[in-house]
Amino acid sequence: MKKVVVLAVAAAAASIVATPVLAATDAECRDMWAKADSDKDGKLTGMEGVRYIAFMRINDRMLATEGTVTQAEFMEACKADTYKTRQNDAGAPLKGANSFTEAQARDRAVAQGITNVAAMKKDDDGIWRGTGTAEGKQVQIAVDYKGNVVTSAQQ
Repeated sequence: MKKVVVLAVAAAAASIVATPVLAATDAECRDMWAKADSDKDGKLTGMEGVRYIAFMRINDRMLATEGTVTQAEFMEACKADTYKTRQNDAGAPLKGANSFTEAQARDRAVAQGITNVAAMKKDDDGIWRGTGTAEGKQVQIAVDYKGNVVTSAQQ
């Protein structure tokens, strides 16, 4: 009887782990697009596109025109969950060999909604540290080798 219970629990756990996360729906992506395209010109450029372009670079998605996200590119990326923010690992920022360039670390911070990212320097623990603005307040930023982005408000 115990073996049956253990097998049932193991099977249930495996099915939960194997269940794929559903990608964003067309309606969710259209809603996100409507909010992102604040000037309603059919493309994201300048400040309205910065965060989305950072997500595109992080996820190795190509843009037809550098610095511009078209609605078609946005929708395709959205449906592939390109713009989904990730949860930080426990204990982040984590020490370790960091292969990110400064630009890649900056993109990760920008993708998490941090603006005015500046003064990024890698410390002896392999963590990129700098400053930026989050929710209108100056914050310290840390980006570790796994891409976890932690601000002073989170530490």
